[in-house]
Amino acid sequence: MRVEYINPFVESAYGVIQEVLGAEVERGELYLKSTSMPVLGVAAIVGLAGDVEGRVLFDMSKETAIQVASQMLRSMGMEPIDELNDMGRATITELANMITGQAVTKLHDLGFKFDLSPPAIFTGDNMEVSDPGVEALIVPMQIPQGKVEINVAIRERT
Repeated sequence: MRVEYINPFVESAYGVIQEVLGAEVERGELYLKSTSMPVLGVAAIVGLAGDVEGRVLFDMSKETAIQVASQMLRSMGMEPIDELNDMGRATITELANMITGQAVTKLHDLGFKFDLSPPAIFTGDNMEVSDPGVEALIVPMQIPQGKVEINVAIRERT
């Protein structure tokens, strides 16, 4: 997996999360994962197609998702949530949209051409994500609301 594809997602996630939550973001050590891996509980997934194909997954626990969504809603003058309802899921989906939109803009500026699928959100216990034949780069980020992992699995189209 080429670093040119990854850096825009890492930079965008860092910047967008810091901006919308008004909080410090600590980036953990990046690591590769080549087998299926458990999802933390709430996952927003965005598909990529074009010069590259794959997906980006924004993964966090349900508690973290509620706190992140609440903070984003508060910053817009809206009421925070205490459960992951439709508004909470839409807010997490919008966060994924903001990050991937910014990353794709950076990639287009570098000459890469591809499209995104709209973010989809999955919630539940004991979920796993598996991309046979594709290594995923995991970018852990610690924020005051908890841990968020950016899970990027992209390969060049052959």
